[in-house]
Amino acid sequence: MDETAALTPTSRVLTWCLHLLVAGLLTLTAFRGTPPVVAVAVALGVVYAAGPLLPQVRTSRRAAAVWSAAVGLTWVALLVLSADAVWLAFPLYFLQLHLLPRRAGLGAVVVTAATAITGFAAHTGTFTPAVAIGPALGAAVAVAVVWGYQALYRESERRRVLIDELTATRADLAQAQHSAGVLAERERLASEIHDTLAQGLTSIQLLLRAAERALPAHPEKAAGYVDQARRSAVDNLAEARRFVAALSPPALAAAPLSDALERLCATTSAQHPVIVRFHLTGDPVPLPTAHKVALLRIAQSALANTVQHAGAGTADVTLSYLGDQVAVDVTDDGTGFDRADEGFGLPAMRARAHSLGGTFAVESTPGHGTALAARLPLTEDAR
Repeated sequence: MDETAALTPTSRVLTWCLHLLVAGLLTLTAFRGTPPVVAVAVALGVVYAAGPLLPQVRTSRRAAAVWSAAVGLTWVALLVLSADAVWLAFPLYFLQLHLLPRRAGLGAVVVTAATAITGFAAHTGTFTPAVAIGPALGAAVAVAVVWGYQALYRESERRRVLIDELTATRADLAQAQHSAGVLAERERLASEIHDTLAQGLTSIQLLLRAAERALPAHPEKAAGYVDQARRSAVDNLAEARRFVAALSPPALAAAPLSDALERLCATTSAQHPVIVRFHLTGDPVPLPTAHKVALLRIAQSALANTVQHAGAGTADVTLSYLGDQVAVDVTDDGTGFDRADEGFGLPAMRARAHSLGGTFAVESTPGHGTALAARLPLTEDAR
């Protein structure tokens, strides 16, 4: 079975230079030789030319070795007839080093150099160091050049592979970051929708049910419920437009957090049968938008739970400025709940607080109301 070659690729320029060198030396040898020399030179040219035309030479080590041996044997025959053939040893070095494995190539070069020295010495009838220096020095130069080129090529391939791996890794990292960003944005939007649109739609549903129960006996009361539902729908439409425009909550656009929370308490008291009181403690300081949005959403979600699930008569919302922290506390006198069943709202509130480096705590037992507290740290700039 043929062994697949792992030849070091060479440029077309180097390949054609080698071909032209062989052709030139063969022409010189034939021009200065006798008819038998010309015939063997032509035979060597034909054998040599067959190699580049045979695909097997480029794909099989065995085929490359056979062709190299054929060229070498034909060259030996030419060397027996003409001393000028000794110069062909130099291109043969490069050919053997390129086609054969490292050890086999080095061995072939040594044999070729020894043959060249022996043949030239036989033609001159004498052996001197000068006779050996030429072929030996040419062999050493060829080995250094080819092995150096192969080492550079291998290093270049290793760098190419590393660059490809780095490019692939960066692409995978970018994809992972994109996916993480998409998931984070989905989680943020889910939390926003739960705390705003979903709560608002629930409020509208409760108000419309109340209006339905008031009809037809109390049309004025029903009209009031419908008007409250309309105002809630307007607020939720503003929230929906904010999602599209990616702006801050309308309640915080031009007002401090305390005003937004006070308005939230008043709206909740007006729309639902629960009295919600707002309290402000500490000296207010400007807050980052992210802090204001998080605390407002936590208060909205907490009051929505109070209205829908707690059956509370009163609730208190407290905004506290504590020097290096700002906190929102929401308490009610409702039925409380089992901490094992938190649903979606409490984890979302906890995630909001933690995303800004804050803390979130909730205390509730069935029949004894609920109290939750969210605290966010303030930077030096905010203080």
